[in-house]
Amino acid sequence: MIKSKIVLPCPPFIAPVLRKEVEDLGYSVSHEGPLEVSLMGTMSDCMKLNLHLRTANKVLFQLKAFRATSPDQLYQQLYQIRWENYLYENGYLCITSYVNNEKILNTQFANVRVKDAVVDRLVDKTGSRPDSGPLRDQMVLFLHWQEDQAAIYLDTSGETIAKHGYRKIPGKAPMMESLAAASILASNWQATQSFTNPMCGSGTLAIEAACIATKKAPGLNREKFGFHYFKGFDEAAWETLKEEAIKQEVKPTVEIIASDHSRLAIQAAEQNAEVAGVSDFITFKKCDFRDTPIPEDEGVVFLNPEYGERLGEEAELAVLYKQIGDFFKQDCKGKTGYIFTGNLQLAKRIGLRTKRRIPFMNAKIECRLLEYELYQGTKKVKDESKS
Repeated sequence: MIKSKIVLPCPPFIAPVLRKEVEDLGYSVSHEGPLEVSLMGTMSDCMKLNLHLRTANKVLFQLKAFRATSPDQLYQQLYQIRWENYLYENGYLCITSYVNNEKILNTQFANVRVKDAVVDRLVDKTGSRPDSGPLRDQMVLFLHWQEDQAAIYLDTSGETIAKHGYRKIPGKAPMMESLAAASILASNWQATQSFTNPMCGSGTLAIEAACIATKKAPGLNREKFGFHYFKGFDEAAWETLKEEAIKQEVKPTVEIIASDHSRLAIQAAEQNAEVAGVSDFITFKKCDFRDTPIPEDEGVVFLNPEYGERLGEEAELAVLYKQIGDFFKQDCKGKTGYIFTGNLQLAKRIGLRTKRRIPFMNAKIECRLLEYELYQGTKKVKDESKS
């Protein structure tokens, strides 16, 4: 089986988390950049990565890297690829791209030249051509063209794998599944500890924690990936990978609690957890966040409160953030507290010193995952007890 470069794009700040995911799957990372992790592997490896990765956006398999200074050179290089070995001439093809080239003012023009080269080659070799358009649910190619360096990839994911396929009811301002997973994996939570998620909304954080605790592969929630539509797809190998993933699942021994004051939010979270296959492992409570039951054992309390993006909201939310700080101090002693927020001014109202401030991006909003050690007594008392 042919080995090539595999690129795993991801949002800003997530690459270190993604790298560890890849290494935990037994792979060696060849490069980590601000927006991607890359390694060498086969199409079979692409299937496994699509199945198991929680924090990547895509799995891209490189077909060719080359120099191109103009659209005509791009066309000529791409026409030389034996597309008849990879693509079905009677299928549906989508071209996506990242282009930073002074001769290309419109990215769509570069996409059209890619499509022209591929289609012309297929027509010349097979007599037929695929339909093409914007839908990413079948064969997808990705062009990366930076100045005079270009590379073309099979997009083995098709639709993004940042969505894990269970969130049928998204709720208000939902956190992307991959971002929720990345924030949990970046925290100090261990799957042997309790996980409490007040203000759970549609349940994404609690569901991702349950999936991590059960070792459930996120790709099992999805029927088709991009690789299903390329020539050479090995269905038997894919079924084996899924069977192996199911066998590795475990029943968690930890408490995972999710609460929200909204009945509709709890109903949505329960339905999403059912689709994800982890509803039996999460206790949902309809209550004010301050009334959320906190397990007595070691664990984390994880909140993703509103950021106050609209004018006039910040003053109202300042009271909420102070209440969160009081909740941490009074009810969560002995735990590690986490607040995911895009408003650091509001976060000051929590009134506790952060141990870590981990950067993330939520869409275009720069955020922080704030970590708080919630001591049983004061830090001084706890430290003195050890002496």
